[in-house]
Amino acid sequence: MDRAGSSRQVADVLVGGAGFAGLALAIALRQALGTAFTVAVVDPALAHAQSRDPRASAIAAAARRLFEAIEVWDAVAPNAQPILDMVVTDSKLDDAVRPTFLTFGGDVEEGEPFAHMVENRYLVDALVVKAKELGIDLHAGAVTGFENAGNVIDVALADGTVVSARLLVGADGAQSLIRERAGIATNGWDYDQAAIVTTVAHERDHNGRADEHFLPAGPFAILPLTGKRCSIVWTETAHEAKRIVALPDNEFHAELEKRFGLQLGELKVIGPRRAFPLGLFTARSFIGERLALVGDAAHIIHPIAGQGLNMGLRDVAALAEAIADAARLGLDPGAPDVLARYQRWRRFDTMTMSIATDGLNRLFSNHSDLLRFARDIGLGLVERMPALKRVFIREAAGFTGDVPKLLRGEAL
Repeated sequence: MDRAGSSRQVADVLVGGAGFAGLALAIALRQALGTAFTVAVVDPALAHAQSRDPRASAIAAAARRLFEAIEVWDAVAPNAQPILDMVVTDSKLDDAVRPTFLTFGGDVEEGEPFAHMVENRYLVDALVVKAKELGIDLHAGAVTGFENAGNVIDVALADGTVVSARLLVGADGAQSLIRERAGIATNGWDYDQAAIVTTVAHERDHNGRADEHFLPAGPFAILPLTGKRCSIVWTETAHEAKRIVALPDNEFHAELEKRFGLQLGELKVIGPRRAFPLGLFTARSFIGERLALVGDAAHIIHPIAGQGLNMGLRDVAALAEAIADAARLGLDPGAPDVLARYQRWRRFDTMTMSIATDGLNRLFSNHSDLLRFARDIGLGLVERMPALKRVFIREAAGFTGDVPKLLRGEAL
């Protein structure tokens, strides 16, 4: 893999991708294992001074504990809006009344909301600052190829650099080049749906309340941000989403208001509007020879439960713990048994969440009056069972199953 004029570097772990998952993993490993354990992150996006991601994400309580453990949350907290209440409705678009079938409120622990809403750019920027502070090598480039060379994997970068690493981590998103070059196929399907994402300002305070309106085309989520603002995640068929995003401003506003309602007063779109295609995809394997996949490179789910980013951070917590435990024993972080431990830890949880979100989407995104009647009875029953609601809240918060240390707020 050596090229004329190329430079060669070494690293214990090379992370391809500087999103939430890639940066959080690099920071966790550096904090756990010190400067003697070399970690590098490669991503073309690092050429930009600040993140350009216009979206916002729901950070579950367990994920927030991870960010606390890696000393990033304090930088993000001023821009984080706690979700104090959540209301679920189920109706047709033109229904005059949207009856509430299910509400979630309260804390998972005393004074700890089950989730916060954070605009992605603040979180990514805080992670970059922390990585620089720790002296992690951040390389504004792209992985173009790699090959195994015995006890290392030689990774070629676009600028001609070759990095010899003991482990390559693919954290480069849904269209992962690393996954593709490793020959790891995916199972799944497109939903023929797209999520329209934008930010709105409104007259009245949202008081930390999130709303999920289940409409025949898919969920319309109103997610509170700091100030009198909300993030909108609006599911439509792919064709309809494309049409709506292309509307003139006044017509787009009319379509938005029809779904949003007037409970928060006058609305104003203050962010870009974009449509993101939706699907369900899972890598057939999360690991390869000296290779691990995390986040969207390993799995994509429907945003109906707001768990996509949080699943990626569960990957990070599990992989970081597996690597740290091995490294402290003087073992190879890219060894097959280390990677097998990571895959066992994450595979069942990923498949369970994929099945659950796929089932919810199929149950709610349809025009069947019979299914609507059945699901509304189900929602009503859950509403009347506080113990079951607490189980759902703890699941959404990330506190069920074999929870890694970082998601419990513990240092590695």
